Amino acid sequence: MNNALPIGATIGILGGGQLGRMLAVAAARLGLKVHIFEPSANPPAGDVAHRVTTASYEDHAALTAFGQSVDVITYEFENIPTSALDLLETLAPIHPGRQALATSQDRLIEKTFLQGLGLQTAPFADVPDMAALDVAIASIGAPAILKTRRMGYDGKGQSRIKTAQDAPRALADMAEAPAILEGFVNFTHEVSVIGARGQDGSVACYDPGENVHQDGILRTTKVPANLTASQRTDAVLIAARILNALDYVGVMGVELFVTPQGLIVNEIAPRVHNSGHWTQNGCTICQFEQHIRAVAGWPLGDGSRHADVIMENLIGNDMDRLGDYAKTDAAIHLYGKAEVKPGRKMGHVNRIFRA
Repeated sequence: MNNALPIGATIGILGGGQLGRMLAVAAARLGLKVHIFEPSANPPAGDVAHRVTTASYEDHAALTAFGQSVDVITYEFENIPTSALDLLETLAPIHPGRQALATSQDRLIEKTFLQGLGLQTAPFADVPDMAALDVAIASIGAPAILKTRRMGYDGKGQSRIKTAQDAPRALADMAEAPAILEGFVNFTHEVSVIGARGQDGSVACYDPGENVHQDGILRTTKVPANLTASQRTDAVLIAARILNALDYVGVMGVELFVTPQGLIVNEIAPRVHNSGHWTQNGCTICQFEQHIRAVAGWPLGDGSRHADVIMENLIGNDMDRLGDYAKTDAAIHLYGKAEVKPGRKMGHVNRIFRA
């Protein structure tokens, strides 16, 4: 493992949520330490990390101390201020790289990048103002959905447009943020591929999972997905093409719509992904260990699946049923969040179905 991080090295993670928590657990299993940088106090990842820095992304002194204390830096969410990354990249390598972040942070840039690779996306148009929105609706049609170009997740920063009369209200919902209009896609279901690329350029992808959303939040992912053999191959090849085009290092989630016209890329996420949680119990090497291996310069592991799995998110009051889940043989993964809130992801369970 030439140039790989040695046992005892420290991985810095920007963000201390549940993804950071599970990355920290995976790193510890490999004998590596994790230092979390998170503005909020008492983050979920803090329970299992070697060290936590609680500071703003505008605190250059704290960022400098963090960057000097780690051997490599990764992140668990995309919306990291550019100024923080500018400083940190002078102190330690950042994986995945800046190009992947810049591409995924802006929906317009992301869609343009994907089309440039020859991949299908939903029809889209830049919407800087009301005049542009009127032109976009005339071109793309309605129904459609208006989204902020940046900072949206779990259904936030989005407004549906059923008819052209909804346009002023939808634009007001954007609160003057730059926006993009996306046409609706006539799809049967959504799948996602969790792919990884190592520092040596090797690529390993997990089986596509089939996703069901509710109120804009992922509710379940199941594997195997309802795909033909050729669709499954196409999905993996799409993910690999994106990984290679970005010279990517780490794990990425690629969401795809299944349509009669082929697979359409919905979005990419340059990090471990909610729809990949099934790998924790369906594979020997889960997405979290795979990401740690990649950013640490270790060889990628085998992502083969040894069981069928249904992953179900525990959202808000789903925690009231925790006792019922505990009576089954489902694997329970809780995130250590003290306060239950509507729409808040509190954990997930994986149900295994062995062949």
